[in-house]
Amino acid sequence: MSIKPPKKFFEPLAIGAPAPWREVPVALERMIHFFPPHNEKVCARIPELIPQVDVLLGNLEDAIPADAKEAARRGFIAAAQANDFGATGLWTRVNCLNSPWFLDDMLEIVGAVGDKLDVVMLPKVEGPWDILYLDQLLAQLEARHGVKKPILIHAILETALGVTNVEAIAAASPRMHGMSLGPADLAASRGMKTTRVGGGHPSYGVLEDAKADGGARTLFQQDLWHYTVAKMVDACQAQGIKPFYGPFADFADDAACEAQFRNAFLLGCAGAWSLHPKQISIAKKVFSPDVGEVLFAKKILEAMPDGTGAVMIDGKMQDDATWKQAKVMVDLARRVAAREPEMAKAYGL
Repeated sequence: MSIKPPKKFFEPLAIGAPAPWREVPVALERMIHFFPPHNEKVCARIPELIPQVDVLLGNLEDAIPADAKEAARRGFIAAAQANDFGATGLWTRVNCLNSPWFLDDMLEIVGAVGDKLDVVMLPKVEGPWDILYLDQLLAQLEARHGVKKPILIHAILETALGVTNVEAIAAASPRMHGMSLGPADLAASRGMKTTRVGGGHPSYGVLEDAKADGGARTLFQQDLWHYTVAKMVDACQAQGIKPFYGPFADFADDAACEAQFRNAFLLGCAGAWSLHPKQISIAKKVFSPDVGEVLFAKKILEAMPDGTGAVMIDGKMQDDATWKQAKVMVDLARRVAAREPEMAKAYGL
């Protein structure tokens, strides 16, 4: 496949479509909160949800029954039209490309609320060809409906082929916002023997060495998703787009949810999905940098204003590499502080 030259990469793909973003817009996206748009009771609570979350996503795909697909699409459009989202991102997860609902999802939603929609989340992306198709379609619809800003694409990584092609997917289009891990479909695609949606498994671990006295040996549970998350993070960060952890479906185990989110945060993810309202606070806690870490990072930046040289702070050597680490932490803290006054005070920002 021939490679598109750099000059062509950032040209609109349809006459009248907005010019593509050259960088992903800076936004705080600690949680992508899913809501079922066919549920009128949930939609009635959207005005109170908007200030609580960073991203609100109308879900049209998995978890929406086949006979409710059109109602969900109509419900999302109505919710988008009825509300002012302010600094909160508005996304939708459309149905997958080979479904009978995808095309109508795109035609109706972009036509009705294209200027309010920030991101289209595309399920089961298997290669750059899926992104290129949606890229062209979005450009044509933006041009037809006079959409002023380009709608971004967020890919869900949930098949073995998608993981194989993760780097090409990340680089496929200037519309790429980021990627999320979809552990349930990925587990099925890989032939993994688990029915869990996100998180670890008690049987996946490393057994300690046998003891001389023949005593019981401890099995240390390992993370089923460590390799895939790290591979996704590298692919995304190399292209300047954002990696996310996906769903954690055991709503009764908040501690395990927090642990899984924290693993993703430490590995470089920008946020995770929240499927239940109580996961919003978990994601806020985990994906907002620790106050103590931020205060120490600020010391590094203050001691090395231009990021060069080496200094000793609290008995630890700091150099240009740790300066970069500190900047990542403080930049994120500033985005959190801009949205949450109490965190701004705690960070001293």
